[in-house]
Amino acid sequence: MSLDSIDRRLLAVLQKSGRISNSDLAEKVNLSASACHRRVQRLEADGFIAGYVALLDPRKMGVPTTVFVEITLSTQADDVLNAFEKAVARVPDVLECHLTAGTADYILKIVAEDTDDFARIHRQYLTRLPGVAKMQSSFALRTVCMTTALPV
Repeated sequence: MSLDSIDRRLLAVLQKSGRISNSDLAEKVNLSASACHRRVQRLEADGFIAGYVALLDPRKMGVPTTVFVEITLSTQADDVLNAFEKAVARVPDVLECHLTAGTADYILKIVAEDTDDFARIHRQYLTRLPGVAKMQSSFALRTVCMTTALPV
């Protein structure tokens, strides 16, 4: 299925205001409420809308520190990659893990209370990940921009 301009407007609004009522959404994109509802249902059924979430404030949740960790594995063998990926998916403080091309094999985005808490995460989880040859951590000093909205 391809997206038309109305679908794109619907997705743009929903990415920024996921709790918007159907009638308000319909008004924003100049559709009737029933046509809007049908389109949103179709976008959900076709997988363009993967789900709805509440975005929590890291500071209020007590994890204001963001750390990016670059990990290089000892080998690129499938069994090592698979073991690493299964293990890292179980680390509760890891928000994202990306297999990358470049100097590191993986980049992790981790949240922590502070540097002491990151030291705990490092000691308790990261040092125990299978196949790790090298690890480099970078602390975010300030978030300049952040969005969950994809370009539509």
